[in-house]
Amino acid sequence: MAVQETGTRRVGIRRKMWTMLVLQVAAITFATILGVYGAAIILEDVLIKQALVEEAAHYWKRVQANPGARPPNTANLRGFLQPRGRSVAVLPSYLRGFPLGYHRLDRPDGHDLVYISDWPDGRVFLVFKQEQVDRLAFFFGFVPLTVVLLIIYVTLYVTYRASRRALSPVIALAGMVRELDPLHPELSRLAPERLPSDADGDVLVLAQALHRFASRNEQFIERERNFTRDASHELRSPLTVIKVAADVLEEEPGVSSFGQRSVQRIRRAARDMESLIQAFLILAREGDVGLPAEDFVLNDILREEVDKAQDLIAGKPVTLELIERCRLQLHAPARAFAVLISNVIRNACLYTEQGSIRVVVEGAGVRVTDSGIGMSADELARLSTPFFRAQRSGSDGHGIGLNIVRRLTERFGWSIAFESELNTGTTVQLGFPHARVIGADDDAGR
Repeated sequence: MAVQETGTRRVGIRRKMWTMLVLQVAAITFATILGVYGAAIILEDVLIKQALVEEAAHYWKRVQANPGARPPNTANLRGFLQPRGRSVAVLPSYLRGFPLGYHRLDRPDGHDLVYISDWPDGRVFLVFKQEQVDRLAFFFGFVPLTVVLLIIYVTLYVTYRASRRALSPVIALAGMVRELDPLHPELSRLAPERLPSDADGDVLVLAQALHRFASRNEQFIERERNFTRDASHELRSPLTVIKVAADVLEEEPGVSSFGQRSVQRIRRAARDMESLIQAFLILAREGDVGLPAEDFVLNDILREEVDKAQDLIAGKPVTLELIERCRLQLHAPARAFAVLISNVIRNACLYTEQGSIRVVVEGAGVRVTDSGIGMSADELARLSTPFFRAQRSGSDGHGIGLNIVRRLTERFGWSIAFESELNTGTTVQLGFPHARVIGADDDAGR
């Protein structure tokens, strides 16, 4: 059955068709029965009653023309006369006590319709046997109703079967698409010749379009894999050369203080570029980030990143400290967490000119608080926009660090929250739902 998945399982096409068939059958049955029942009511309440009124009027005309005229007495209609001034003893016992108007007289073998009218010469009682009417209503009402309903049911079922056969190729195509592995799709499964033989032209066009789309998508995936593989090697190699050359140049005697500062900037820029490349490579991959998940202690990586970030605040009256209120273990790619926390700490260092930066490990997360320039409400709303930078900052940031942080947290199911006050500072709260608090004994056993 063709089913769409969007977090919850949706009803397939066949189920919808069957539901619509049942609803149509129920609606038609209800409408038809209601119509026949209404016709029977009209037959009894309008036609028969009107006929009794006319029959009573006709009888009194006969009485006026012939005072000795007897009440009607036929197979279905029986009349009784109670002359003016005479007691009800002249009437059958079952008619005594009825007031004027229409009445339903129940009997063991059926029921009759009684009509009583009052005239100057007396009162006439007309008893109509309704069995004949009910019999006619059955033969001319419910029997045709049954035939009509059977015809409608058969027609709807044939229509349902024909619609199901028409949609079978679409359902089969949906099943083929559902069973495809996005990472390693077997495009031959989408080939038009794999469809049922009764597939019409529209379904073949759809299958061909899906086959072309899947083929092109596979080319894109292969191109992405080639890019990430080549970029991982070709971009890191020049960075390694730059870092080594900077180390050698820094050890070279006779380098001026200006040259030393330039070397430090080169080293920081190379480290930042390496971190950005690593982040882009992680985010470029769909599903598989290319890094193995492992159990690691967040505190160890935090110490390393805090030490690396000391160069970013060199020469500024800023203190950077790590406060470990607990030790957290997380199962994830350690390099992805390193890129995440590196960007957060680096952003705090770039936008803090004096004061302190505190990295606190507590609960099931990490909090980074700085005393930097802070952000307004408008800037906070645009924080994750690529290449957005606070206008008051004179830093050399690229404006993509926090965007990378947001995308990494979404990729691995982590959480991030920002609090900031203009000219006061910013707090970044990172949450790791699956982190586990460990002790020294846990570290020793690893």
